[in-house]
This record gives sequence, C-alpha cells and structure tokens, in this order.
Amino acid sequence: MADELEKLESEETPKIIPPQPGAPFNDVEDVIYRRRSVRFYKKKQVPEYLIRRILETGRFAPSAGNGQTWKFIVVRNQKMIEEMTAEVVLFCQRLMGMLDYMRPGREKREWLMKLFQRIRNNDLHPIPAGAMKLIAEGKLGLWHGAPTVIILLADKRCPGNPMLDVGIAGQNMVLAANSMGLGTCWVSFVKPLRYSHKWKKKLGIRYPYELATSIAVGYPRGNPDGYVPRETQAIDWYDEDGACKVVY
Repeated sequence: MADELEKLESEETPKIIPPQPGAPFNDVEDVIYRRRSVRFYKKKQVPEYLIRRILETGRFAPSAGNGQTWKFIVVRNQKMIEEMTAEVVLFCQRLMGMLDYMRPGREKREWLMKLFQRIRNNDLHPIPAGAMKLIAEGKLGLWHGAPTVIILLADKRCPGNPMLDVGIAGQNMVLAANSMGLGTCWVSFVKPLRYSHKWKKKLGIRYPYELATSIAVGYPRGNPDGYVPRETQAIDWYDEDGACKVVY
C-alpha cells in the first residue's frame, strides 16, 4: 500500500475537468447515490487486502488541524463478534426493562423515561429506541452477519470535534467499500461496549480513545444498491450580488 501511494505521489496528477451541465454522474457521484445500507451478508470473508485498502481511505480523510483523531480496530473472529453482540443485547434488555413504563406495574416509572429523554434525547429518539427494543427481543441483528466489523475510536485530546472527524473517516471507508463491490452498514449500537470494563480491556481501548461507532463490512446478498428517492430540502442561496433565494 505504501509503495502504491509513493508511486501516485511521484506521478503528475492529471487535471480534472469539471463536468458540463447535464453531464452524467462521474464514478464518485454514482457510488454516493447508489450506496445503500446492507443488512444481509454472505458468509464469505472479505480478503485482508481489501480491508486494508478501506482503512487507508479513512486514514486520508480530512480532520481538524490534521489531528487524525481516529483509531481503527478490525474484528474478524466470529466468536468475538457474537460475544460483543450478546453484550449489547444484554445492555438493551436491561435498559428497556428499566424504561418501559407501559408494562403493568411500571406506570410510576414514566418520570424516569421522560428524564432520560431530556438528557439523552438523540439516543432515546423513537427510531433508535425502537431499534433497541427489537435488539433486546432478538428481532433485530447487530452487525447482521457481516464477517468483518471495523470499530472506530475517537481521540478526545484532538482539536475541534473528534467525533465528527471520525464520522468523516468512516464515510470515506463506506464509500470506498461500496466502490469495491462490498456492502456496509453503520452500527452505532456498539456504544454500550464503552461501559464494559471487560470489552474495553479486550479491545485495548484506553484513554485518550473513546469508542465512537462501528461499520459492518461484507459481501451483500443480492444487489441492494440503487437510486432511491429522498426528500428534497430547501436551501438558502445567496448570489454574488447578495440577493437571497430558496432553491431545491
């Protein structure tokens, strides 16, 4: 990999000509628009050289002050993945048992749920909370049978927003994997392992690093990629003369 990068550095970089209006998508745009989260994987393991190429694209992501705020952990041992999954399932079961005030005899716990929602409003949004309930009930997988899991850590000492930088690095890796014919899925439900002394020790997570998120990687079953309509957002656009308009 280092030899390939040195070769690229020694070659003259060709000038990229911007596309003209109406031109078809280039290769990068096509990957971005077609990428889908994959939740069904083949059992076939991804070759190590491909995983290393994916990690390199993360290493070359931009970061505040070039702090390179990340550390990557690759887990390919299926027993280890199953054990991490079991730990997260147990955490979700305990959390749901504590917060489910709709169960008979738990009505008095409504105040506790509302307090948690105020403190952790993103984590307990109905979407992740609903997914946690399904994980606790065994109805939703964690890494969905992916043969490789990449865990991303953030260096809390670095400038700016280390978690944001880790997300940028992860997006590089997700898009690179897709361009190689692989499937990926962001899995931030790995975060309960932050609170497990056993797994912090086993994964070698020590200060200044904090577990941020994870990415499932593998060969997808079928062909899940494709263009999918998404909601169009309003954009405030200030022209060269200072005039403001709303575009879609």
